[in-house]
Amino acid sequence: MMNAMKTQALVFFLIVFSLLLASCSSTPEPPMANENLNQAKEENIYEITKKQFQSASMELGQLEKTAFHEVVQARGMFDVPPENKAAVSCYFGGTVKSIKLLPGEKVKKGQVLFMLENPDYVQIQQDFLEAQGQLSYLKADYERQKNLAKDSVTSQKNFAKAESDYRVTSAKVKGLSKKLALMNINPHTLTVENISTTIPILSPIAGYVTEVAISRGAFLTPSQLAVSLVDPDHIHLELNIFEKDLAKVSVGQSIRFSIQEDKSASYEATVHLVNKTIGQENRTVGIHGHLADEKLAAQFNPGMYIEAEIFTNTEEKSALPKEAVVELDNKYYALVLKDSSATAYTFQRTEVKTGLSNNERMEVLNTSAFDENTQFLTRGAFNLITE
Repeated sequence: MMNAMKTQALVFFLIVFSLLLASCSSTPEPPMANENLNQAKEENIYEITKKQFQSASMELGQLEKTAFHEVVQARGMFDVPPENKAAVSCYFGGTVKSIKLLPGEKVKKGQVLFMLENPDYVQIQQDFLEAQGQLSYLKADYERQKNLAKDSVTSQKNFAKAESDYRVTSAKVKGLSKKLALMNINPHTLTVENISTTIPILSPIAGYVTEVAISRGAFLTPSQLAVSLVDPDHIHLELNIFEKDLAKVSVGQSIRFSIQEDKSASYEATVHLVNKTIGQENRTVGIHGHLADEKLAAQFNPGMYIEAEIFTNTEEKSALPKEAVVELDNKYYALVLKDSSATAYTFQRTEVKTGLSNNERMEVLNTSAFDENTQFLTRGAFNLITE
């Protein structure tokens, strides 16, 4: 009995040992390579229902020819031509009697800006009236002496004196008349009754007051700045480019610019003039640009800072909307439509080689990988790829 039990235990031990040995010596079968390949393929495939497509406002599109520009960066500001600026002063010094101007105020051409007062103004008006009164008598005497000289009734000496007095006084009247005009006094309407100690200073242009450098009671000397004016009707761009870019820029090229106050909005202009002189300090060249739409001039003011791009060279390239191209691990991908059923779309993530870009589109270099009918997910690709 004891021997039988020992024999059974030995048999059981051998069976267990054999099973353990078999399990240790066996190796698991490697997964098939195709499973990894299928898994990789599945990672590049994206399926979405047409209902999801519509609710997410996704869009399909194709490669399209797009104009890409080589650009030159430029900076500058708005300005107006010299004839649209005025630095108002006076030809004859005087005390400021009245002034009611504020910066930003609109003025008309010929409008009185301020009044000056000086007793010396009276002397000029008096001298003019006296010379004008003498001129009538001297002219009559000159004509009489001229006729007498013809008939040899008077001497040449008397005629010469009469002619000299007349011409000297005539020149004096003309000279004083010009002075009065510079004082904004009409010599044709000046009489003894309207002699004045004050003169008006008129606006030489229509525009806006930019600076008031005087105040009531101050003495204004000749050529001293009193008021600055600007007419913004012919506002333009004054830009600067670096010397190395000069050869690329020419008249007629397009400009896209934005202002510092609102960089989200862009505006169009054209190159009108290219300066021929290079600045010695910063080695830059001036570019004069005109607005493409002159109606926009009212939105800008002289002195506003501008950042601009000058389009110097244009080429048409096959491109996709920027939203259709997604950067992932330093590579760019797009979703290509592979299949479409009644209920769903199937896309494949495909690498694209990119080139030039602008604000809206990106050039695709490997166009040979796609045919002309290839459909891309042009809106909504980012959310699918990065999920």
